[in-house]
Amino acid sequence: MSSNAVARPLVSLALPQGGAARLVVQAALVIGGTLLLALSATAKVVLGPVDMSLQTLVVLLIAATFGFRLGVATLLAYLAEGAAGMPVFQGTPEKGIGLAYMIGPTGGYLAGFLVMAAIVGWAVDQGWGKNLIKLGGAMLVAELVMMVMGFAWLAYLIGIDKSWQFGVAPFIVPDLIKVALAAAVMVAAGSVVGRAAR
Repeated sequence: MSSNAVARPLVSLALPQGGAARLVVQAALVIGGTLLLALSATAKVVLGPVDMSLQTLVVLLIAATFGFRLGVATLLAYLAEGAAGMPVFQGTPEKGIGLAYMIGPTGGYLAGFLVMAAIVGWAVDQGWGKNLIKLGGAMLVAELVMMVMGFAWLAYLIGIDKSWQFGVAPFIVPDLIKVALAAAVMVAAGSVVGRAAR
């Protein structure tokens, strides 16, 4: 297998080449991704209006593994599940469900997850998944965009000072660690797959 093959998203190596089998596997991956996102929402540290969870790490890993199309499809399905009232978001159903929850304090971050998946998925589709600096840079940009979106919406709801105090500052160091971890794991996984394919 050529080095170009491992430059693609890792999941592309496991997908059937075409037909109904490919669609079934892709659907299963999307459903599995949404389940993983819902599970990661339950691992949380309560901080205030926005709690800390493993969701940003999982979004990064899904996007880097699935690439742009499947990664974005997974996040769209996850958001659709939440909008339909399924208890897939952090703190649901206790803090509300459906669209009412989505326009609450974490609404900007939820929308930001979709943008994160698009940025990282695009980068991986460009072959950046095997380069730690490029992939880490793309993940950092994705993280920053998501934080800006979350901060902007939270600031609209509760004000700039409180938004910074509760929605950004506590997350800076942990999210930088998640970005570094996700990039390192994905580059290492790509390297292992590349060696195994030779």
